[in-house]
Amino acid sequence: MSRFLIADTVVDIGALRETLLKPEAGGFCTFEGWVRQTNDGRLVSAIEYEAFAPLAISEGRSILDEVRERFDITATCAMHRTGYLPVGDLAVWIGVAAPHRDAAFKACRYVIDEIKRRVPIWKREHYVDGQIEWVACHHVG
Repeated sequence: MSRFLIADTVVDIGALRETLLKPEAGGFCTFEGWVRQTNDGRLVSAIEYEAFAPLAISEGRSILDEVRERFDITATCAMHRTGYLPVGDLAVWIGVAAPHRDAAFKACRYVIDEIKRRVPIWKREHYVDGQIEWVACHHVG
């Protein structure tokens, strides 16, 4: 089971987690990415994410298909938000269930790295000083 979502409203992460509970899974790993208050030494008040949803969903599904081929996992799900998100809001969530923890950890890391590298999502940072700038979000780090 794999599911990739682009969401413009708050998502029930508990419901996503429930879809990954499988009796053959002994390990579960998640990653949550939140809007942080600083970037490159500047105070951030919010980030505005934009995506071309059809392409983002297609590429996200490709990543989840790849992770199932590369790692011994049972199920995976990923979600990325769009819209205006203030500091502290959840921007991205990934969950991976696997028979063993090592595969779950490795697969989770692979998914976030590939989302950052390949999924067409753009971000515009809103700074405390009132400035607004587009920033690169396609890198691993």
